[in-house]
Amino acid sequence: MTAQSIETIATEATAPQHGAELIVPLNRLKASPKNARKTPHSPATIEAFAASIKAKGVLQPPVVEIERNDEGAPTGNYLVTIGEGRRQGLRLLAKRKTIKRTHPVRVIVDAENDAHEISLDENMTREAMHPADQFEAFQRLAVEKGYGPEEIGARFGVSAHVVRQRLRLGSAVPELMAAYRAGTLALDQLTAFCVSEDQDRQRQVLEQVGPHTPAYAIRRAMTEAKVSVGDRRVRFVGVENYEAAGGPVLRDLEKVCSKLRVRTRIEAVAVAVRAGVIEPD
Repeated sequence: MTAQSIETIATEATAPQHGAELIVPLNRLKASPKNARKTPHSPATIEAFAASIKAKGVLQPPVVEIERNDEGAPTGNYLVTIGEGRRQGLRLLAKRKTIKRTHPVRVIVDAENDAHEISLDENMTREAMHPADQFEAFQRLAVEKGYGPEEIGARFGVSAHVVRQRLRLGSAVPELMAAYRAGTLALDQLTAFCVSEDQDRQRQVLEQVGPHTPAYAIRRAMTEAKVSVGDRRVRFVGVENYEAAGGPVLRDLEKVCSKLRVRTRIEAVAVAVRAGVIEPD
C-alpha cells in the first residue's frame, strides 16, 4: 500500500481507514494515554532507539490511533499505540537537531482494535533475545562488516567498552555458548572463561571443571600460566615496555574491581581508566 501524506488526509471528508499507511510529521504524533506500559522507557533504551533509527531508519512503523476531540472529529494528531519507544527515539534525535521536528514518519492506523489491549499484547507476547545471540551477532558484525567497537556502539546506542566485552564473549568456543544457552553455564562463568581468547585453553578448562565450579576458580584455571602484574619480573620489565615489544597483556575488569577494592563497577571503571588499565570510551 502506498503511504499517504497527512496533508492529503487533512483535505478528505473521512478519517483514515483501518490499516491505512500514512506519512505523519513527527510533531503530530503523541503518546497514547491507553498505552499499557506505564513504567517509562529508561534513558538507555531511548538512546538505543535513537542510535538505531539514526543508523537504519524506523524499521517497524508505529501503530497509531486517530486522536479525536470532544465532538468526535479528528484533530489531525495521532496517538501512538505501539511504538512509543521509537517515537521517543525520534524526539531525541529532533531535540539534538539530527532531524526536524516535522520529520516524516511512516505509521499504520488501527481503527478497529482496542488500543489498550493491543498495547498490552505487544508488550506481553514478545520475547527478549538471549544474550548469547546478541554476543554472537555483534561478533558477526565485527567479522563480516568490519565494524569496530565504536561503530557498533554508535549503531546500537551502547558504549564501545560494552561492545568490546560482548565481542569477547561472542568469541567463546561453541561448547561454551551451547552450555550458556542451555542454562548449565551462568554469565559470570562464561565471562571467566573468556578472560582469555585462547579457545584451546577454554576447551581444556571446560573439560577439567564441572558445571558448579565458581567463576573465580574458572578464571584462576584460565590464567594459571600467566604472570601477575605484581610479579617482580613484570615490575622489572614494565608493562608498557612489554606491550611496546609486542607482548600480550591480559586485562580482566573483574580482577581490577577486586584488586582496587572499590565499591561499585562504575567506580572500578573510573579508577581503571585513571590508572591506564583500560581505555576511556
